[in-house]
Amino acid sequence: MTDQSITQPGTTTPESGTSTGLRWGILGPAGVAKSFTADLRLHGFDVRAVASRSAETAAAFAAEFDVPNVHVGYEALVADPEVDVVYIATPHPFHAEQAVLALDAGKHVLIEKPFTLNAAEAQAVVALAAQRGLVVLEAMWTRFLPHMVRLRELLAAGIIGQPRSLVADHTQLLSDDPAHRMNALELGGGALLDLGIYPISFASALFGTPTTIQATAALRETGADMQVATLFTYADGQVANTLSASNTVGPNRAAIVGTDGWIEFDRVWYTATTFHVFDTSGEVVETYRSEVEGRGMHYQAWELERLVSEGRLSGEILPLTETVAIMETLDEIRRQIGVRYPTE
Repeated sequence: MTDQSITQPGTTTPESGTSTGLRWGILGPAGVAKSFTADLRLHGFDVRAVASRSAETAAAFAAEFDVPNVHVGYEALVADPEVDVVYIATPHPFHAEQAVLALDAGKHVLIEKPFTLNAAEAQAVVALAAQRGLVVLEAMWTRFLPHMVRLRELLAAGIIGQPRSLVADHTQLLSDDPAHRMNALELGGGALLDLGIYPISFASALFGTPTTIQATAALRETGADMQVATLFTYADGQVANTLSASNTVGPNRAAIVGTDGWIEFDRVWYTATTFHVFDTSGEVVETYRSEVEGRGMHYQAWELERLVSEGRLSGEILPLTETVAIMETLDEIRRQIGVRYPTE
């Protein structure tokens, strides 16, 4: 067979396009918010406002990204009449509260992963968004990247037959300081919610909600998880294995095995990267290479704006029902490994 090299999806997809003109407000100008805002600016989105509890932090962010409206305090941001969508990038325990604040103010919301701290909070946010007739979307940016678009096309075409298993990891060497957000339970710390959610969400996209969950972990002295391994099984017999860790750096690769071949993702699989499709003889039948300006975090913004423009509250790529189901899976993993947050 012929090795194909493709740099972009062949057609315009729901994950890509141009901004519809919605005006964005950034709630919590931390590191991830800088990456997201840089991509919004690069691709022509209207970033209208930023808010922080610190006037100095908000002003510095506004100066860096040329944001006209600067607010001290989140109430002022959601009350800003020039803001249509609020992007929430604060620590996990504050997501639900701040989503409610924005929804009650009539704003659409994009919430950094994990969507909330637990499934009960997720269900409450989703219910409020439906009641208000507003779009709320989990910022799982990987779902909307071009290589994931192409992956869905290939799987739908049966290029590897029926997918039967997934192996995926997300490991980073992060701070071991007990006061660091990643290690503080009061801030939702731990490898699972920050890192593990990527491969767990990937498994959900492929196979749905697992019928059985097995999890094991190593915990820090603070009680936060620093390494988590999971094994999922599904109704049709598929299996998925994930590893997340904040104390080691690994390959950060993924592989899907099907009845007629397999797909291997290069490092780092959850970013814009390359994957290779193999038939059962081990011959490469397609190589897909992503070409993305910036990090590619703007694709999720296009998705939210598309939903708003079409008058829809939930999409097919990351439905709200799936977001809640993923939080339920994370809750069960935490129950098994003995991680509970102070507010629960």
